[in-house]
Amino acid sequence: MMTSRIIGTGSYAPEHIVTNEDLANVVDTSDEWIRSRTGIGQRRIALEEGTSRMAAEAARRALEDAGMDALELDIILAATSSPDYCFPSCACEVQAALGAEHAVAYDISAACSGFLFALSTVQAFIQAGIYRNALIVGADCLSKLTDWSDRGTCVLFADAAGAAVVQASESGLVHMVMGSDGVKGPVLTCTARTEGNFLNGKTPELGYIYMNGQEVFKFAVKKVPECVNQVLEHSKTSLDEVKYFVLHQANYRIVEAAAKRLKQPMEKFPMNMERYGNTSAASVPLLLDELNREGKIQKGDKIVLAGFGAGLTWGASLLEW
Repeated sequence: MMTSRIIGTGSYAPEHIVTNEDLANVVDTSDEWIRSRTGIGQRRIALEEGTSRMAAEAARRALEDAGMDALELDIILAATSSPDYCFPSCACEVQAALGAEHAVAYDISAACSGFLFALSTVQAFIQAGIYRNALIVGADCLSKLTDWSDRGTCVLFADAAGAAVVQASESGLVHMVMGSDGVKGPVLTCTARTEGNFLNGKTPELGYIYMNGQEVFKFAVKKVPECVNQVLEHSKTSLDEVKYFVLHQANYRIVEAAAKRLKQPMEKFPMNMERYGNTSAASVPLLLDELNREGKIQKGDKIVLAGFGAGLTWGASLLEW
């Protein structure tokens, strides 16, 4: 059966860096407080770039890496929780920016799991023989959804985009799992727009990110190893065969806890949240692009991608590079 293979990666992060020391001038926090709890040292914040602009630039770099023209694309999926517009979709804006006139384009909303959900969706289209060439983008501009007076969340989130070109192939994506638990959704939320219209006389207002950090942590350290084991067991692949576990970059402690539960060395869990913070749907493809461009992934390497986030949602994929 035909499967899908990642043939190119790209990423984009804004130039403006906000350090922990910078945030200490805004809220009651410190570099030591942030690093010891999250592993984050700095983050990128967009001054002019919106979600779509970041997404389009990451997409251009992925197409260049893949050696593919935008006109060859059949489908564009953008995973984002912070699009520039309710409509048109971020994916349609990326399509316009690239000139990918032959592609269908739409967004997927699965928060920090978004890139994994988009990859699984593309896999289904390719296996069904519907599409052959796909572009997946994970992009978020969380700085515009962040309450900068809330030290529990403002130290975490940041802006970036990551992309991958996926093509039909005889080998590549081996197996994937996805999951959702809407009952626990209230532990991590962001109101898009409060109720308001001419009948009730209220003016709609935008909300900020709210997070019950302890509950999200407990969810993540349980679900990540669980879904990683599921995807490996189904494909009869041992943990030792995996070169890297590319996890959503939310918190150093979560990655460390996952490594311990899986009984794997930390060297197999690359991290970049120290430099970028939590970039939501962008974090997995951003890290994957770094590994790819640094030559750390070789053809034939087995890699596990795993994400978790608001919804609550989670997912994992085993792929052969």
